[in-house]
Amino acid sequence: MARVRQYAVAASGQWTDEEEGRHRLPSGEVHAWEPGRNETVCGLSLSRSRLIRFPHVGWMDTFPESGGAADRVRHQCPRCASAAGRRGDDARPRWHRTNPRP
Repeated sequence: MARVRQYAVAASGQWTDEEEGRHRLPSGEVHAWEPGRNETVCGLSLSRSRLIRFPHVGWMDTFPESGGAADRVRHQCPRCASAAGRRGDDARPRWHRTNPRP
């Protein structure tokens, strides 16, 4: 049985949303991060890169179409996006070979 990975966010900056009850939200450049690890999905060290952890913000909330925590996100890491998924909870590639050649 495959384990479904839940990715959180590590970002270069933060801001506080006063309207929603003073929640910390990511800003600037965002990376996918698996809680319990000391590096992002693309391999950056959290401490050396000075990235701030947001374990309460899911990776899918950083996409503009999600309407979540994407208000001040300026850039998403393309390597993290390809590994963690760009759309929904589906992290599979866009194509899938169903009938391989003999």
